[in-house]
Amino acid sequence: MIITGMAEFESVCKNKLVEWYNHNNKEQITLENVFVVWACKTLQNYKALLSTTVSGDGIYAEYTFNGDKQEMYEDVYKKLTNRCITGM
Repeated sequence: MIITGMAEFESVCKNKLVEWYNHNNKEQITLENVFVVWACKTLQNYKALLSTTVSGDGIYAEYTFNGDKQEMYEDVYKKLTNRCITGM
């Protein structure tokens, strides 16, 4: 795989998240349900953090492209808790 720019990388990531989501969930999504939270390029490497617009699914995905090895890595997380801690 060769990534030629940030727009291509983000597109690949969105497609991969749709693919992962549809394989692992009963509810099916499309590209319109996926958005990039943050992305950057450092030297030959890319990283992007993505999520979905599906209410309550808690899905968070991280994609990293290693330009030296021409490999992309996918990490998908699900939010387990969200709490407010006060009085520290």
